[in-house]
Amino acid sequence: MYQWVLWFHIISMVTWFAVLFYLPRLFVYHAENAENKGFIEVVKVMEMKIYRYIGVPGFWATLLSGITLIVIYPTNIFATGGWFHAKLFFVVILIAYFFSLGRLRLKLLNDSCTKSGKFFRIYNEVPTILLLLIVAMVVVKPF
Repeated sequence: MYQWVLWFHIISMVTWFAVLFYLPRLFVYHAENAENKGFIEVVKVMEMKIYRYIGVPGFWATLLSGITLIVIYPTNIFATGGWFHAKLFFVVILIAYFFSLGRLRLKLLNDSCTKSGKFFRIYNEVPTILLLLIVAMVVVKPF
């Protein structure tokens, strides 16, 4: 059963990361085209749908399948070394990032966000860095 849950966890993570990579890119378009009201209305719908219908389910599926993996094989937590704790630390940061995207989406929806396209371009790099760190912890197990 462990392999099936792991498979589901990886698929869920890929789905969630699609949102983590793409939603900030939509925020760039939103911020840089604020004067084009018709375009902004379309982007607002896209932002809502990708966050609510793909991001939130992907987040929950990833989180719950990850917890299930820990429950199925609990000795992994303490027997494997510090890499697992480091991975969980980066995952917590990633979760905070995801919820920050939700907050920024609401600000953009209400036209109260003052962040620039440049800010969102830089902010868009956060999940890439976290993905590299998380996968490195799992594959390399450096400590």
